[in-house]
Amino acid sequence: MAGVDEAHSPHDRAAEGHHEMVAQPHSDGEGPVAEAELLAAEMSSDEQPLGSLGRRFNRRSPFYIGLTASAGVAVTYGVVRVLVSLSEMLVLIGVAFFLALGLEPAVSWFVNRGLRRWLATTLVFVIFLAAMGAFVAAAIPPLAQQAGDLIHQVPHYLQQAQDHSSAIGRLNDRFHLQQRITDAINGSGGSALNEAVSAGTAVFGALADFLIAIVLTVYFLVDMPRIRTTMYRLVPHTRRPRAILIGDEVFSKVGAYVLGNVLISAITGAATFIWLILFGVPYPLLLAIFVAVLDLVPIVGSTIAGVVVAAVAVTVSLPVCVATIVFFVVLRLVEDYLLVPRIIGRVVKVPALITVVAVLIGGALLGIVGALVAIPIAAALQLLTQEVLYPRLDEV
Repeated sequence: MAGVDEAHSPHDRAAEGHHEMVAQPHSDGEGPVAEAELLAAEMSSDEQPLGSLGRRFNRRSPFYIGLTASAGVAVTYGVVRVLVSLSEMLVLIGVAFFLALGLEPAVSWFVNRGLRRWLATTLVFVIFLAAMGAFVAAAIPPLAQQAGDLIHQVPHYLQQAQDHSSAIGRLNDRFHLQQRITDAINGSGGSALNEAVSAGTAVFGALADFLIAIVLTVYFLVDMPRIRTTMYRLVPHTRRPRAILIGDEVFSKVGAYVLGNVLISAITGAATFIWLILFGVPYPLLLAIFVAVLDLVPIVGSTIAGVVVAAVAVTVSLPVCVATIVFFVVLRLVEDYLLVPRIIGRVVKVPALITVVAVLIGGALLGIVGALVAIPIAAALQLLTQEVLYPRLDEV
C-alpha cells in the first residue's frame, strides 16, 4: 500500500490535472491552483474527460445581478457596433443562406433517393450550372446582336424625338424626356475616366459578391444537417421538440417560396418573349430576360419592367404600346390571382396586405435584397405569431 501511495503522491495526482502540453514544468509552487488540479484529476473520467457541469450561479446575488446588467449593456453595444461594421458581409451571408434554403428541397429529394449529401449538392449545382450555361450559350448571340442594334438605333430615336409629328416626338414635347436625360447625364459630374473607373469597380465588386454568395451557398447546402442540428441544440431541451416542428416548417416555406418565385419569373419572361415576337417589338429576348429578372422582386418588379417594355413598344406604334400595357396588366392579374396562389400561396399563405407592407419595409431597409426576402420572413413571423404569441396571450 505504501508503494501505491508513493507512486500516486498528491504532487503526482495534481499533475494529472495539469495538461502535459500547457505551462510545464508543474511544481508545488502553484499553491491553491495545485489543489484545484487535484480535484480536476478526480473529476475527469473516460466518459467525461472535461468533467461534468457545475452548480448554477446564484442569480439572486447582488454581485451577479450587477455584473450581468453591466455585461449585458457592454455586449449589446459591442454587438451593435460589430453588426454595423459587418452589415455588407452579413447581407451576403443572409442571401447565401436564403438561396441554400431555396435549393434544399432539391438536395433533400436526391438524398432521400439514396445519394450522399455531398453528391446530391454537387448534382444540384451541376444541373443549375448546366442550365445556366445552356441559357447563356443560346442567349448571348441574340443578346449581343440586340444590344448592338439598340446602340445603333439610339441616334434614330433621338432624331424621332425631334420630330414633333412622331409618337416619340409628341411624348418628348409633353414630358421633355430628352432634356431630362441630358440633365441627368450632365448632373452626374466627373470625367469619363472617373465614371469608367467607378463603373468597373462596381462591376468587379458585384462579381466578387456573386462568387462569394455562390461559395457560401455551396457550404451551407453541404452542412445544412449540421447547421440545423446546431441551431436546435441552442434551444432548451424542454422546448426543443416544439422548436423543431416550427423551425422545419419555416425552412420548408422559404424553400418553396424561392423555387416558386423562380418558376413564376420564368413563366412571366416566356410570356413576355412570345408577346414581343408576335407584335414585332424590338429586342424581345433582351426585354424578356429583363422582365424575368425584375419579376423576382415582388410587387414592384413586374410593374417597373412593364413600364420599360411599354416605352420600347412606342417605337413600333402607339396602339402596340397601349396593347403592351394592357398585356402587362392582364399578366400581373394572372400572376397575382392564378400563379402565385397555386405555386406559392398554398405553402407560404401570407395575406396580400402583409405582403405589400413586408416588401415596402424590406426594400426600405435592404433594397432589392430586402424586397426579395421580405415575404418568406413575413411568413416565418406570421407562423411564429400564430403558434407561439397568440396562444400565450390567450392564456393570460
